[in-house]
Amino acid sequence: MPGGIFSCGMAALLGLSESAVSHQIRRLKDASLVKGRREGQVLYYSLDDQHVVDLIQVGLDHIGE
Repeated sequence: MPGGIFSCGMAALLGLSESAVSHQIRRLKDASLVKGRREGQVLYYSLDDQHVVDLIQVGLDHIGE
């Protein structure tokens, strides 16, 4: 998602609890795969940089073959 998504939105989209999503986000942040951006009280998450976006796209392309 270009602008990012917040954890409540991810939880709803994935059908998971917010705590489960938060736990996974922490692991992804620790691995420098995602980053957070705060707007007021809401924290939006997105892929860390274009290299990560490219890697995810290659993986998606590969499974789509």
